[in-house]
Amino acid sequence: MDGLTLRQQTVLGLVVREYVNSASPVSSRALVERYDLGISTATVRNEMARLEELGYLGHPHTSAGRVPTYRGYRYFVERLLGEVGLPLHERRTIAHQFYQARQDFEQWMPLATSVLARTARGAALVTAPQAAESRYKHLQLISTQGRSVLLILVLRGGTVKQQLLALVEPLNQGALNEISDRLNQACSGLAAGEIQARINALPPLEADIARLVMDIMHRADVHATEIVYRNGLSEVLQQPEFAEGEKAQGLVRVMEEHSFLEGVLADALSQEVGSVRVLIGGEGRWDELRACSLVLARYGVTGFVTGALGVVGPTRMLYGRAISAVRFVAGLLSDLVYDMYAE
Repeated sequence: MDGLTLRQQTVLGLVVREYVNSASPVSSRALVERYDLGISTATVRNEMARLEELGYLGHPHTSAGRVPTYRGYRYFVERLLGEVGLPLHERRTIAHQFYQARQDFEQWMPLATSVLARTARGAALVTAPQAAESRYKHLQLISTQGRSVLLILVLRGGTVKQQLLALVEPLNQGALNEISDRLNQACSGLAAGEIQARINALPPLEADIARLVMDIMHRADVHATEIVYRNGLSEVLQQPEFAEGEKAQGLVRVMEEHSFLEGVLADALSQEVGSVRVLIGGEGRWDELRACSLVLARYGVTGFVTGALGVVGPTRMLYGRAISAVRFVAGLLSDLVYDMYAE
């Protein structure tokens, strides 16, 4: 992919940028008229023909101009785009919005999708952060009536589970508070397997409650589902690429069908936080995405709790803005998740 001359790189970069802006095939004459290239139209036309031979440009039959191929977009993103970042005023505005929502976990994901859709001018998706493994944070036992007790278990990340249990003998609230305190001291921050290793050191009643806690944590892990938040799909569907029903269906599927999206994210993203992945035209693996590009990233705290976020649009997307927006919002969400876990 590195065998292009400097002139060919310049021409390819200009064709990509022009096509992204206009959605129309780009001619050699248009490049010469709009840019001070210092070369003739014939020379540009020859370079475009060579780029077509190499697989970086395509030539629609109904037009004299050319359009980028998947390979051309990939070269542009990896070799020609360079380091990009959102303007300072945009970063400040977005950061302020997240700062205002820092205490309201329920607002993080809707805010992220709204910001991404608006900033990257694409359809945005964000999955709620999901713990790699449930971890104990706090337990409270509340006397309700007779031998009945309400167990309230708070897991790391803010998940709350409640369950009623019946004691062999009734206990007053003071005794229940003492049991809760001892279990909190013994189990804070532990996963179910780590609690199991401490069961034998607990008194019988506390050991029984710890086993119930472990069961709740196991069930939370088995039935955990990532909630997906979305924004901006209707605007992207108005792009000319999606005038064809089949291409529009592919975009709708990636945004709306949870199992398909889950498969794409699992295959495209590692559990490591921070890196941005760009998928162009499905990369030959997902036929439904052949008209789409996705810019994806994972956020959170590696090994503890992570989520995914991204922007979906036509292959003719503003890659610089999309990559910058996804990277910046992923960093803000990671900071919020870290602060939540540091409590």
